[in-house]
Amino acid sequence: MSTATEVVGAPAGVPRAPRTGAKKKRRGETRVAIYLVAPTLILLAVVIGYPVVSAIIMSFQKDAGLDPATGLFVAGGFAGISNYAHWILQQCLDTSGNTISCPPGNLGSQFWNATGVTFFFAVVTVALETAFGVWMAIIMNRTFRGRGLVRAAILVPWAIPTAVTAKLWFFIFATSGIANALLQTQILWTSDEWASRFAIIIADTWKTTPFMALLILAGLQIIPEDVYEAAKMDGATTFQQFWRITLPLIRPALMVAVLFRILDALRIYDLPAILTGGGGGTGNATTTLSILVVDQIRQGFNSASALSTITFIIIFIVAFIFVRVLGTNVVRTQQAQQKGAAK
Repeated sequence: MSTATEVVGAPAGVPRAPRTGAKKKRRGETRVAIYLVAPTLILLAVVIGYPVVSAIIMSFQKDAGLDPATGLFVAGGFAGISNYAHWILQQCLDTSGNTISCPPGNLGSQFWNATGVTFFFAVVTVALETAFGVWMAIIMNRTFRGRGLVRAAILVPWAIPTAVTAKLWFFIFATSGIANALLQTQILWTSDEWASRFAIIIADTWKTTPFMALLILAGLQIIPEDVYEAAKMDGATTFQQFWRITLPLIRPALMVAVLFRILDALRIYDLPAILTGGGGGTGNATTTLSILVVDQIRQGFNSASALSTITFIIIFIVAFIFVRVLGTNVVRTQQAQQKGAAK
């Protein structure tokens, strides 16, 4: 009986020791992971966190300069929300925090114009780059002679530095440039209001469409050919295959590509700054938020810090909404597809 008791009681007690050992092992692995990741987190906190916190602190300080009320030079001090009110509410505050009439050429009125121009460029360019990127990715994904050469040629514009691209298109859109020679017109591409905007859209689409195509191509290459063969046997047309097979399966890669491009487009600076001088020759036709920040730095660091903080918040909100709304749906769709396939 004692032997039977020992045998029967053994299974109940055996797993306890390994379970405790597994917990200790996981704790040790977690501790090692923290030690390995800590240096990177500290470095990111110094490189990224410090400038952000410093800019926020500076945004609540006054810029040194002449006081409009007294005409005397005053040093900087605590400004409260006056810098933010100057940009967002288009209001100017005196040293006591009272609202006063803004001087001519108030930069606060330029903020909303720059915001509209920035979002206009982001929406139009990303939409065009997504459409052309999908088309180019489908071409690069096909099997044909010289496919490697075609892929290399498509990726060339993305490899060119943006400053070089801007200068290249500056010569193309010159008054006596190639664009007017081909169209046999005299369009002022870099000085007219809408022509300068279209010039930036064309140049940015040419520059960054290969980036979209590269990410989408990665999504296309994981789609098995058996899926398309089955669809052909069922009588699906080319459009039906694209709409019901290709587009749903490349959606995760497509969402990542669109997110990256939106964040990049919202902080666009060098292309309009070089191509049109940052204003399009008509004031603020191509002035983006980044260009406005750089221009404001020359007049006052603290006011520019407030504008930089606002720009950072706008981009963060857009990224959060995009990831929260579209990113969650992608994950849920993939989980539903996996559950359906398992059944």
